[in-house]
Amino acid sequence: MQKAMAQGIGAAVLAASLMIAPVLVAPPSFTAAQAACEPGDVIDNTTAEMAKRRAESAGFTQVRMLRKGCDNTWHGTAMKGGTPVNVAVSASGQVNQEGD
Repeated sequence: MQKAMAQGIGAAVLAASLMIAPVLVAPPSFTAAQAACEPGDVIDNTTAEMAKRRAESAGFTQVRMLRKGCDNTWHGTAMKGGTPVNVAVSASGQVNQEGD
């Protein structure tokens, strides 16, 4: 009897808390690039894999794309001539070694 009463009270408390609990709404879904961008910046649909292929075509090896900027440029790391370098692949497909 006590167990049934305790279960009834627990259920009542749970029901009451659900009625007064604030409704949580998930924030809109943003990619990492969009989260840091200004309103009005347009993020294109280029992917890290696309940027990686461009960098490899330009002679870079062990390419790893890390992030996409608000200007749609992908930034990553790679090897060039046995040396680790930073690489950028622009939205137009131009590949540049960063830090030169």
